[in-house]
Amino acid sequence: MSHHTQSHHRDSRSIESVPRQTLIKALASSVARNHKPSALQLPGMSGHPATNATAVRAGTTAAVPDRAVASSAQLCDALNDLALRSNAASSSSTATTTNTTNLSAAAATLPTTQTPITALPALPALQSPCFYHQRFDGIVDIDKVLEEIKNDEWMSHSRLVQTATGVREVSKQLQRRPIKRAVRNVMIVTKARDNTLVVLTRELAQWLMQTPRYGSDLGVNVFVDAKLRGSKRFDAAGLVAENPRYQHMLKYWTPDLCWSQPEKFDLVLTLGGDGTVLFTSWLFQRIVPPVLSFSLGSLGFLTTFEYERFRAHLNRVMGDDGMKINLRMRFTCTVYRDGTLGREVEEGEQFEVLNELVIDRGPSPYVSNLELYGDNELLTVVQADGCIFSTPTGSTAYSLSAGGSLVHPDIPAILLTPICPHTLSFRPMVLSDTMLLRVSVPRGSRATAYCAFDGKGRIELRQGDCVTITASQYPFPTVTRTDTEWFDSVSRTLRWNTRAATQKAFDVSSAVSGGGGVDCITPASSGNGCYDEDESCWDIDTDSACYASEEGSASASPLRRQMSLLGM
Repeated sequence: MSHHTQSHHRDSRSIESVPRQTLIKALASSVARNHKPSALQLPGMSGHPATNATAVRAGTTAAVPDRAVASSAQLCDALNDLALRSNAASSSSTATTTNTTNLSAAAATLPTTQTPITALPALPALQSPCFYHQRFDGIVDIDKVLEEIKNDEWMSHSRLVQTATGVREVSKQLQRRPIKRAVRNVMIVTKARDNTLVVLTRELAQWLMQTPRYGSDLGVNVFVDAKLRGSKRFDAAGLVAENPRYQHMLKYWTPDLCWSQPEKFDLVLTLGGDGTVLFTSWLFQRIVPPVLSFSLGSLGFLTTFEYERFRAHLNRVMGDDGMKINLRMRFTCTVYRDGTLGREVEEGEQFEVLNELVIDRGPSPYVSNLELYGDNELLTVVQADGCIFSTPTGSTAYSLSAGGSLVHPDIPAILLTPICPHTLSFRPMVLSDTMLLRVSVPRGSRATAYCAFDGKGRIELRQGDCVTITASQYPFPTVTRTDTEWFDSVSRTLRWNTRAATQKAFDVSSAVSGGGGVDCITPASSGNGCYDEDESCWDIDTDSACYASEEGSASASPLRRQMSLLGM
């Protein structure tokens, strides 16, 4: 048996289970929704309600379909214990600071024995992140519907196509429908060390709190970075001094609050560039509130709103017009470490990625030797400086610089772009988002590899380690300004298909003097050109070999055609 086959069997036995951190995220989301009736309602947050409902009843998440979990009895006991601990933590007064700790501690009790099974029981604690489809859980049994379709002898291909088209249409309509709801809590993300942005953050926070909203004489609650609490330039004490009631409206967010209570925020505003948007995605590793980005950076692929008009933009979004959401795809990337002394691989870090996952050779002088698997099947062995696994959002970032294609963010796909491959035929590819990709460093590799998640959290992959890439069940919702904003941003930032000058049209106006036309050259002024005033002029554009020659024949040579025109 070859080394590749041995590596494939070893990894497939070890990482077919649902990652433990994925279970923690799903359980934390479930607990938060059960104890917060005012949860953020985003139509079509999961994109494909039917798929997620099927995944829930199968005991998995939408991001990890068709993968086995640990022993069913042990897993149910562990999940029930985890849910009880989470409920106890969320009901206490210190839930904000202890929820994450309790979830992590409870997850440590999950069994490490991973025995693949063919069927999984329904886990009530493990719910889909979709906010709406759970209303149909007691009415529509997706498994039963699919079973009936399978056994229906009258089911035709056309009926299947109509059903699939209808589901796709529902998904499109959910994303196109504006969200109209009261925005009570607004979070502002900015660079706390940028003095200019701190001043703008103060201006924006002051306007949000003092502008009357929803029948009140005051505005909305504002959460700013906790680092600005003691900032002299932000001057929180001066804001509170303007109105004593601002003391209860001006609050501060921390990364732990973003993890434990993402539903607390109805809208997130970013002041900066694309890096600030990526940092926001880094903060929310589970459910992400709608993100509206003001352009205060360099290029700005993701920042389409001008800060100079923030009053008009926010009045429209927070008013009757509502906000139109674009659900941007993210990746769930999980690192697995090779076990020592014959043990199975151990789960390591997990990150939600908005732009790309980059795996490269780092400081090694050797080319990367990586095994790429798709749904546990070996696809290829990468021998290059590295490879980029990009989302459609990240197609305008590192992937574009490495020769990847531009992909519209509405297209669910995984972009594979090699970095300086050692073969001429290794070209960029666009893969289905339903695939589970795995990149492994072979045990016999000369050097290690390094992976970076959205340019952060650079981690070394040693021989035997691997990382999985799959479509995340937690997309990144951005507030859109226009339906063509992606094309506008690409044209604005990349000068896409922009020429220095447009090709001029022919001037076919009259040849009469003063008419602006092209005058015919008479025999008196030149020995060439027209032979008399009645014969029309010829030129190189209209009388070339591209057109049919004399007598309508297309087989005459270009030289004969030219000699005929010249009267030779």
